[in-house]
Amino acid sequence: MRIDPHAGQMTDDRPRAGPEMLAGYLETLALVERLHRLMLDVIKDEFERLGIIEINAVQALLLFNVGDHEVTAGELKSRGFYQGSNVSYNLKKLVQTGFLHHHRSEQDRRTVRIRLTSKGQRLHDTMRDLFFRHAEGVMATQVADEAQLAMLNTRLHGLERYWMEQIRYIY
Repeated sequence: MRIDPHAGQMTDDRPRAGPEMLAGYLETLALVERLHRLMLDVIKDEFERLGIIEINAVQALLLFNVGDHEVTAGELKSRGFYQGSNVSYNLKKLVQTGFLHHHRSEQDRRTVRIRLTSKGQRLHDTMRDLFFRHAEGVMATQVADEAQLAMLNTRLHGLERYWMEQIRYIY
C-alpha cells in the first residue's frame, strides 16, 4: 500500500491475478488432487497384483510414512504424513492386522506410540520398491529428471507454505 501523490489516496501495489493466473492456479489444484488419488490407485493395483488384500492404499501409505520411526498419531498428522480424519481407525486396523506395534508412552501415559512390526517393515519395503521402480520409469521415459523434480518440489513447497500461512490467519 502506498499513497498516490496525484490522487491523495491509498493505492494497492500488489500484483493482481489475471484470468490466466487463475486458470493456472485452478489447474494446479485439480492436478494435486488427481495425482494423490492416482497414487492411491497405483498402490491398490500393485497390491492386487501381489495378492495383498488385508490392507488398503491409504493404510499402506500411512505405514510407508511411519518407516523406521516410532511416532504418535498426532506426529503423523503434524508432520504432514497423514491428513485423514480417520487416522485412529486406520492405526487400529494396522495394529489388528499385525503391521504396527503400539505401546503407551513412558512420558505421557495418554499417548500411544506406534512402530512397524516385521510384517509392516516388509510392506514398507514393497512400497519403497514400487516407488523406486516408478522413479526409474519417470527418468527412463523422460517425464522428468532429478533437476526438474527438484524444481517442481521447490514450487510445491512454496504453495504448501502459502496455504499454511492462509490457515494460520484463520485461527
